[in-house]
Amino acid sequence: MSPEHKKCTHLAQVASLQPPKLSQSVHREECTQCFDDQDTSLGISVCLVCFNGGCLSTERHHAQTHWKKTGHLFSIDVKRIRKEKDEKSVSQRAEGSEPPLKMTKLAILEEREEDKYDYLTSVRCWDCDTFVTDESSSKAYDHHLQIPSLISSILTSPSSARQSEVQAWEEEILPCEHTLTLDQLPLSTQPIAEAGHATCSSCDLTSNLWLCLTCGSLGCGRAQFGVTNGGNGHGLAHYHATRHPVAVKLGTITPEGNADIYCYLCDDSKLDPSLSNHLAIFGINLSAQTKTELSVTEMQIEHNLKYDFSLTNEDGKALEPIHGKGLTGLRNLGNSCYMASVLQTIFALPEFKERYYALESVRAQDHAEICPEPLPADCVECQMRKIADGLLSGRYTNPAPSHINASSHAEVTDPTIPAFQQGLKPSTFKTLVGRGHHEFSTMKQQDSEEFLEYLVSVLRRDWKKRGGEDPTRIFSYSTSQRLQCTECRKVRYRIDESDVLSIAVPAIEKGKDPQTGKTLYGDVSLIQCIDSLLAPEPLEDYHCPSCRKPVVAAKQTLVSSFPSVLVIHAKKFQLVNWVPAKLDIPLVLPDEDVLEFTEKHFGKGLQPDEEELPEDEPAVQEASSPQFNENALAALQGMGFPLIRCQKALLATGNTDNAEVAMEWLFGHMEDPDIDEPIQPVTSSPMLGPEPLAEQISMLSDMGFTSAQAKKALRETGNDMERAVDWLFNHPDDIGDDNTGPAPTPQETQPKPLTSSTSLPARYRLKAFISHKGPSVHSGHYVAHIWMHVFASSNGGKEDVSMDLDSKEEERWVLFNDEKVVKADEESVNELKKLAYLYIFERI
Repeated sequence: MSPEHKKCTHLAQVASLQPPKLSQSVHREECTQCFDDQDTSLGISVCLVCFNGGCLSTERHHAQTHWKKTGHLFSIDVKRIRKEKDEKSVSQRAEGSEPPLKMTKLAILEEREEDKYDYLTSVRCWDCDTFVTDESSSKAYDHHLQIPSLISSILTSPSSARQSEVQAWEEEILPCEHTLTLDQLPLSTQPIAEAGHATCSSCDLTSNLWLCLTCGSLGCGRAQFGVTNGGNGHGLAHYHATRHPVAVKLGTITPEGNADIYCYLCDDSKLDPSLSNHLAIFGINLSAQTKTELSVTEMQIEHNLKYDFSLTNEDGKALEPIHGKGLTGLRNLGNSCYMASVLQTIFALPEFKERYYALESVRAQDHAEICPEPLPADCVECQMRKIADGLLSGRYTNPAPSHINASSHAEVTDPTIPAFQQGLKPSTFKTLVGRGHHEFSTMKQQDSEEFLEYLVSVLRRDWKKRGGEDPTRIFSYSTSQRLQCTECRKVRYRIDESDVLSIAVPAIEKGKDPQTGKTLYGDVSLIQCIDSLLAPEPLEDYHCPSCRKPVVAAKQTLVSSFPSVLVIHAKKFQLVNWVPAKLDIPLVLPDEDVLEFTEKHFGKGLQPDEEELPEDEPAVQEASSPQFNENALAALQGMGFPLIRCQKALLATGNTDNAEVAMEWLFGHMEDPDIDEPIQPVTSSPMLGPEPLAEQISMLSDMGFTSAQAKKALRETGNDMERAVDWLFNHPDDIGDDNTGPAPTPQETQPKPLTSSTSLPARYRLKAFISHKGPSVHSGHYVAHIWMHVFASSNGGKEDVSMDLDSKEEERWVLFNDEKVVKADEESVNELKKLAYLYIFERI
């Protein structure tokens, strides 16, 4: 029942209410515990003390629960109504629009909300169950005139979602010491030709040319994502040969002084306040320049707008949008498709449905009442339940309003555009999960496999603190690392735990496409890739503790327990002009998408007829600079990486001969703030390997572990950060290998449910796969295909998905492309499977 309009007995407390500070998040757009928002029939209620947003639904009553939990009496009900568009004023405004200002930062601009919406607001007292004032009549109690001012401050403050988006998108471009102190050489040749007429000094390219502001050399840029013949990297090669730091992109120079300036030493875009003077020495008059090429920012925006998976079948017919429980789309927040594809996939798994979603909502409501966090927006459990409810309940799966194009969120009137959903905006979830992470807190495109592993680590940290069931254990499996000396025949075993099986996919070229010139690759068997990963390989110069001399050892990785859900990461990369390129190598799955592991893949541990190698003798430790694998170091430097970065990559990946592993680490840490800081001497042992880096220990300490625990975990896992995190969670009682501090007090939690199994054969059927379109996993677009039980609903002819896995209705592939959820074309699916990036198999 709605509150009555009667006198409130707490009016004296209104005077203590304060408007939100700039640093506070105002959740006025939607509920922090479900996706009911200000556009629903009831709107939402914003707490006037902490500015939490809660729904007014009688079933979920999150606003009322917030009052009971916190005692915050007053809130403002907000309901938003879209204005009818004044086409005449719009056209007049367009005709008289001013040219854009000079841009020094990449930021979000949008139409003002007051131009698009009207707001109905009411301030209520929860204890008296009454409205304090009705803003729709523009009246307030005379002795509390601050209430309209308070309402205005709420409506005009940036919403929490808006704050997060702007903070993540905004990227200010500033000068650096190299642009401010640029030392130019006198030009010894003819003046530089204008853009379009100039040529790269090392090839015949006439576009994407970068002018060295030190000597005037012209070099083509690096290969650009999504652009054919974008460049051969000769500008970067010139920098490596000369160390001249600053270059300008020739075709982006404008009379106003705008241009793409890049500092190779800073490895970032920069501003050159003296660009006019720096160009004049090469005979270039700034005021006479005309912009002829897209800037890097413009190319990024255009690239992201263009990339999309086809929503038509082989005959050109549009794929059918579907709606219902489990079929709700997620809107793209700006390069967030990597996150959407992962969330859709994990919430299609029964274990995540059972953990975070209950049909009766009993468990979810219980948590809302006892959540220990002051604000639900700061609680991982609350946000996971919110995502689960949004995706699985079916309440938010309705088609977008007729005036909104769900693909671009622009206004349209074309009735032929398919009725896609408007989709949910997982802004609060993304802000919380990515908080403090230098990559996932931004709006840049990320790697979906890296995000899956990161999300698993976040959920495990939360599980360790909160207790209950841990759904991420369904991904865990153990491997047995077997090492055998080929002379004394003694062996050693080590057990490691992992969540993702990464397989290298070999590139077998079979020619060029006659129309596009694109390289074509031959089919590769998934089973053969797994067999290669688990095959024995020689280990040169192993110092056998039994033979007491360097020998050749045989090492082999085998699976010693099998997960309930097997995630396979297909690595299809190749370094092209210092850029990690993704190769479209077809990966052929087994018949009927069923994968089987047998005895040859299984590690049984130490056998009765085997003798175990003795422990390594500890070597005398001394402080010295670490030694680096010469072959791997030379290979990395040959790819164009700076020496310090190469050395850090080798230290972080075990200092092995495998340059590819170190290269992948580099690609994931290019923007680390300390990536170019000198390496400090460490205490090391040739048998135990290098000491962990201080930055690695610091990152693990930030997760709540002691320095001693972090050091031991890193030593046990060869300084592999991801394996170290898993090791720590699997050894919660291990205090580490020194006495720098006490181990954290373990929380009272339920026993960790082990879902892995050792029974053979271990058979898996494909449940979902995440595909990627684009030349790099850090650009382009991700989508998810999921095998689901879909049936016809009696509710308006909508499609629905059965929550009952024993449903006899149709099973089919469903394509989740951000907010667009459609019946997948069966013929296209068979081809897309071969080019997928992540495969998710369920154990049969």
